[in-house]
Amino acid sequence: MSTTPLLTIDHVAKRFGAVTALADVSFDVLPGEVVALLGDNGAGKSTLIKIIAGTQPPSSGRLLWNGQEVTLAGPADAKALGIETVYQDLSLAPNVDVVGNFFMGRELTRRVAGISWLREKEMEEITRAALHRLGTKIPDVRAKVENLSGGQRQAIELCRFVHFGGKLVLLDEPFAALGVEQTRKGLDMIERVRREGISVIVITHNVLHALQVADRMVVIRQGRVEGVRTRAETSHDELIELITGDRSLTRRQDAA
Repeated sequence: MSTTPLLTIDHVAKRFGAVTALADVSFDVLPGEVVALLGDNGAGKSTLIKIIAGTQPPSSGRLLWNGQEVTLAGPADAKALGIETVYQDLSLAPNVDVVGNFFMGRELTRRVAGISWLREKEMEEITRAALHRLGTKIPDVRAKVENLSGGQRQAIELCRFVHFGGKLVLLDEPFAALGVEQTRKGLDMIERVRREGISVIVITHNVLHALQVADRMVVIRQGRVEGVRTRAETSHDELIELITGDRSLTRRQDAA
């Protein structure tokens, strides 16, 4: 893993009138690193993700991409850098098959007698190979997405992102609607994405999931960074205390 940050969030703040959603937030994301963004409801996690995704500008502070300051005027600017967001309500078209979703907006065509034709077989082969590369099993790539599980749908988005050269993926509560087995596969998928050299920011309320998959945990509380911990130097109880501001767990352990 490179020690030069892919993304630097530098003293970022966001205000909505008299309400401060974020106040002086700073941390780095390294290439190929998984960072878990932890915090209670209203802590400011979603606001920060929207700033990184280009859907909201910061009120102050700056973002640096590979050490260079960038201004994201909209989601297209973020996508141009290689930043993609996978929300709980996925952006896939449910009545379109896996191949159609994988290549949506990037369809491969050929011209015959002045007419454009889709290169269907080639797109099928590329889709199968991309899914296989990240260990995703979808028997029929011509199945409509509406007939697939939530985990399979997330896998399509992640495989598409990796195949088309993405560099940083933002996952917003990726396991919220998944069962135990689908969650396990989702955690494994994040690890496979990381091995491709791609950075991941995961918003999650589940501290155990964060400890399983993240290299570092960034805890936001009331709009500020309460703490940044590596997996090796923290524990479930400490992260809960940082999220809630309640030090009683540590006090009980010290007393014992």
